[in-house]
Amino acid sequence: AALILTHASVSFDPRYATKPGVDAATVMARRRQMPVIYLEEAETPEQYFAADCEPDYRIYSEEGELPIDLRSTDVHVAGGHLELCLKRTVQDILASWSRHPAPRLQMTFLMDAIYSDGSALRKSDPYNEMAQRFMSVVGYGRSGPTSWAKLTLLETLGIIGNDERRYDYLQRILPPLEYGLPAAYRVELQLNDAPPRILRRGTAGSSMLLRFRFVDSAAQLMPADADAAPGAAADGQLGFSPL
Repeated sequence: AALILTHASVSFDPRYATKPGVDAATVMARRRQMPVIYLEEAETPEQYFAADCEPDYRIYSEEGELPIDLRSTDVHVAGGHLELCLKRTVQDILASWSRHPAPRLQMTFLMDAIYSDGSALRKSDPYNEMAQRFMSVVGYGRSGPTSWAKLTLLETLGIIGNDERRYDYLQRILPPLEYGLPAAYRVELQLNDAPPRILRRGTAGSSMLLRFRFVDSAAQLMPADADAAPGAAADGQLGFSPL
């Protein structure tokens, strides 16, 4: 397993909305001895707010691109920007997986550690007006290049309120199911510990599975032994090579 943290920066999340979630994610990764990868777009370390300043890998990534050939089959993603940079990270993870198919793949979205500008919302959504009002409140009085309002993915689901609408929204923000992966894969969507929902059945007789799992927070994924030694992962555990 691995944790990939995309652009956890005050430049994009000016109200530090995702900082508690980001810090929970890195603590969880350390306790589970998962490699921690930071994707950063500028040489301005003071803008990055993760409490853990010593990731196993720190990679320059201007738009969320993942310039490594990733072979981890269990990837946790955090940071943002849900509709832009994180979307690019997710697409590049899927591209790596398409080059190295495995029987079971899982991508876990840590929702309190992901920020969004709400651009995936639609005017026709019954919760859109409430979401826009929320963003206008949290962005009130801000000025300058970081003035645009952001909310976390977890806050978005709180605004949506209805489980059926939540699943509809989460499916909306995923890449197209045909993106790079063979049709043999059964694709599932899971919200926290609820039974997974099937998005695509895959080809008959195939046992290959891709699951997109959305969890409220990495705090839910802490090992039972809370005193487990953090310990950084050893080099090579990820199994990747530069592209």
